[in-house]
Amino acid sequence: MTDISRERPYDEIDLSSRTFWAQPAPVREHSFAALRADRPLSWHPPVQDALMDDEDDPGFWAVVRHADIVEISRRHDVFVSGQGVIFENIPEMFLETSQSFLATDPPRHTKLRTLVSKAFTPRQIAQISERIEANTVAVVAELAAAGSGSDFVQACAAQLPLRVFADMVGVSEADREEVAEAAGAMVSWADPEFLGDRDPLDVMFETQLVLLRHALALAEQRRSKPTGDLMSALVAAEVDGDRLLDEEIGAFFILLAVAGNDTTRQSMSHALRALTTHPEQRAWLTADFGARIDTAVEEFVRWATPVMTFRRTAVVDVDLHGTTVRAGEKVVMMYPSGNWDTDVFTDPAAFDLSRRPNPHLSFGGGGVHFCLGAQLARTQLRAVFRELFRQIPDIRAGEPDYLTGNFIHAVRALPVTF
Repeated sequence: MTDISRERPYDEIDLSSRTFWAQPAPVREHSFAALRADRPLSWHPPVQDALMDDEDDPGFWAVVRHADIVEISRRHDVFVSGQGVIFENIPEMFLETSQSFLATDPPRHTKLRTLVSKAFTPRQIAQISERIEANTVAVVAELAAAGSGSDFVQACAAQLPLRVFADMVGVSEADREEVAEAAGAMVSWADPEFLGDRDPLDVMFETQLVLLRHALALAEQRRSKPTGDLMSALVAAEVDGDRLLDEEIGAFFILLAVAGNDTTRQSMSHALRALTTHPEQRAWLTADFGARIDTAVEEFVRWATPVMTFRRTAVVDVDLHGTTVRAGEKVVMMYPSGNWDTDVFTDPAAFDLSRRPNPHLSFGGGGVHFCLGAQLARTQLRAVFRELFRQIPDIRAGEPDYLTGNFIHAVRALPVTF
């Protein structure tokens, strides 16, 4: 541990322990509210049960106000992503493989994002939208056939984004289960129930290898025999003579498998639970679904805040709220706190599907790292609730079983009755 932790006391509110992140979101909000009011920038010890031991890690700054999260997100020249975007330090060899261009900075980030964006042509988007509709009808029908008492997460919320991702990039039916299990492991390595007696670094390494193997095999197939799917477009994408390297394609495949799956999956589960516990909001939405679903979707993702934290690292000394953040120090943005900031949201503790404006931070705070898949997530959320209300109009969610962690606001299981 460096001398910084001795000369700068840690805050009395605990944001580093597993115990804190195992609490329900409304309980965590009490701590965030206290920090927003008095200490918008606070210093905390290294996160408990880190992926790897690091004696030189002095801790991190917690940023809890909406305005500060937006500012840090947009100042990519000062607060960089290239040293990692999760709470803790991870081995450099895992950084870009596990986080793709999330863990890069301009100009490399600009190049990678431009190349990837070239693959999302209007034709690709149209094909994806068609597949979302077809997959949604099928997944909800399967949930209905499974019957009351089924687990909504496994039967629906996990299935739809997985099928959409697999269709987008061309993962075969035979490979989908293995890809899904590996993608799930990438965000579950901090969960003791999932890990058992395994080492989290070993789990991360093994699951990355699985996903990379599928990505590289697909890329090789599409180079010789393109089929019109997203992988075909990725291997052909070109800007100023540059194309994506195999390792860049592999890293983006992992990002899509994890981020493209988990954000939508968690928002679906949290939203269904909230619609069950707030029947007046459900009635408001279903009274004019077509006109109200777009506004409702924004509240779904604010309420869920599926990604709870992202980190940046200061590359120069910078002043925030009269405090100097030193070059090399970690700054962690607390998205649940920003999404409950009373300076921005009226009565943020209310689940209000008519909330407008709704400048939530669930797709990031803007800047170069704004979520590339935001529209894809919105499309899936609109489609799944349209189909749920059409096929299973009386569906209700029971008590969720949450997965403990400081990164994804994950629902492990959600029983439903109808």
